[in-house]
Amino acid sequence: MRGSRFIWICIALVAGQVLIGNFLNLSQFVLLTFLPAIILCLPQSVGTPWALGIAFALGLVVDFFSGSVLGPTCVALLPVALLRFPLLRLVFGSEMFDRRENLSVKRHGLPGLLLVMLAANALFLLVYIIVDSAGTRPFWFNLVRFLVSLVLAVIVSLPLMSLLLDPENN
Repeated sequence: MRGSRFIWICIALVAGQVLIGNFLNLSQFVLLTFLPAIILCLPQSVGTPWALGIAFALGLVVDFFSGSVLGPTCVALLPVALLRFPLLRLVFGSEMFDRRENLSVKRHGLPGLLLVMLAANALFLLVYIIVDSAGTRPFWFNLVRFLVSLVLAVIVSLPLMSLLLDPENN
């Protein structure tokens, strides 16, 4: 049951990300994204090669349907997928992998999920802003965009992350 529920929620979140990209342009300083939450919540049975493929496909779909340049979301989401297991191991230790358990709010706690979400979103936004600006915007602009977007992304991603995780373990 978890698999089909997870897939439907992911489809809804990707559609929401496309709608945000098309219709909710808050400011040039704000990039609202929750795609790293989807990548982090993938089951542990999904290895890094599959996670990279999923990240590329999600990024391509979002870029294509958002009417933006193809590529920045793909490029920024790939490092999150590549470093998913090291990030989780850094925050939660190797016990999670020894037991082969997926993320859960109850088991890993909100502070741990906040820390891993902060790291994943920071990685995503850093790469995205560098690729998007391509050296044409000043440093202060990119820094403000990074900080504002990071705070907003973490605030939005935490409830979505608990929605994505298995309800039996939360």
